[in-house]
Amino acid sequence: MAASTQNQALSALLYQYREVLHKDLDLPHQLVWAKRPKRLPTGLTKEKVQQVIAQLTGVHRLIVQLLYGSGLRLMECMRLRVRDLASARFWCEMPRGERTSGHLA
Repeated sequence: MAASTQNQALSALLYQYREVLHKDLDLPHQLVWAKRPKRLPTGLTKEKVQQVIAQLTGVHRLIVQLLYGSGLRLMECMRLRVRDLASARFWCEMPRGERTSGHLA
């Protein structure tokens, strides 16, 4: 169970007893509130990304460069066609469908 869920449940119980039932809880120990676990960052540094890209070749390298450099989603990148790319202007057009307009990346 998540820490915030535990803390919310404990707060609800304390409120129920104190404000609704007007009873004081005689707890033998201090209440322990749940703490969120610390998380390590999961992003890669610029140098690590360059090392990964340097290990790739061909189409896989191009795909990773497009994903990293333009912020495209994987399926957007997979659906790209040559005519969507404008290398002279360094942008690519992402068509979304027949009824909605696309966006530039």
